[in-house]
Amino acid sequence: MGLSDVTAVEPAEGGMAALAGVATRRGGPPLFVKSFADMPPADLFAAEAEGLDVLRERGAIATPQVVLANRDVLVLSVLRPRPAEEAFWERFAHALARLRTATTHDRFGWPRDNWLGRGRQENAWTDDGYEFFTLRRLLRWLPERRVQAALDEGDRRALERLCGRLPDLLPPRPACLTHGDLWASNVLATDDGQPALIDPAVSYTWAEVDLAHLWCSPHPPEAKQFFDVYAELTGLDEGWQGRMPLIQLRQHLAVIAQFDHDWGAAQQVRAILKPFRRLGRRSPAFALDRLFGPIAC
Repeated sequence: MGLSDVTAVEPAEGGMAALAGVATRRGGPPLFVKSFADMPPADLFAAEAEGLDVLRERGAIATPQVVLANRDVLVLSVLRPRPAEEAFWERFAHALARLRTATTHDRFGWPRDNWLGRGRQENAWTDDGYEFFTLRRLLRWLPERRVQAALDEGDRRALERLCGRLPDLLPPRPACLTHGDLWASNVLATDDGQPALIDPAVSYTWAEVDLAHLWCSPHPPEAKQFFDVYAELTGLDEGWQGRMPLIQLRQHLAVIAQFDHDWGAAQQVRAILKPFRRLGRRSPAFALDRLFGPIAC
C-alpha cells in the first residue's frame, strides 16, 4: 500500500474515542492514521471508510481519500484545519443544504449497521421516521450499562412517553443522507478552503439530526452565519431552534453509553425528559414550547 516509508507519527488532537496521528513519510505526502488502544469491532473502520466515500460520491461533500481500512487501522489523506471565517461556514451551509435536497430517500435506515464512536448504530430499514428515530436512535441506548446507571426508572418511562409524542412534537420530514456525527470538530477544510467532513456515521434519516448536533455542541462564533444561511436555503420554520434539544437526545444518550465522563449529557437528558415525568400516558398533546420552554442544548 506504499506505507513502508513512514518515518514518524505525531499525535493529533480532537477525537474522543480513537487514537489518531499524522504520519510523516519519506516518499509521499503525510497521512492521517486512526486506530484504537484495544481491538475495535471488525467492521468499524470499513464502515467509516464507506461513509466517507458515500458522502463524497452521493452528497458531493469533500472528505479525505481512504488509503487503507482494515480492522486495525484507518489511513486517510490529510485535510487542513478549517479557517476561522464566516465565509467558510456560509460555503458549508450551501454544501449541507445540497446534501439534504439531493439525497432524499423513501425509507429510513442504511443497508447495514455502522458505528457512532464505538457504539453500534442500528440502521434497520423503516418506512416511518418517527418509528426509526424512536427505536434506532433513542430507545436503542436504554439497555446500555452506563445509561442504566445514569437514568432512573422515571427517566426511562419519561423517554418512552416522549417517543410516543414525537408526531406531536416534530414536523414530518423526509429521509436524506446524513453524516450522523456532525459536530464542529468533524468539519475541516480541503487545500483550497472548501468544507470537508470526517468521522461519519451515515444513514438516511431526518436532516435535522445533523443540524441539531451542530447547534447543540460547541461551535465557533463565526458559525452563526452557517445557521442563518442554512435556515434560509432549506426553508426552516421559525421554531426550528426549539426542536434541537429534543433531537439531540440521541447524541446525549450515545455519549452516556460510551464514556464514563459524559460532559453533562445525563443532566441534559434529565432536563429534557422532566416534563414527561409529570405527564400521564393519556395526557393530551402539548406544543413543544409549552413542554420545554427555553431549554438549552
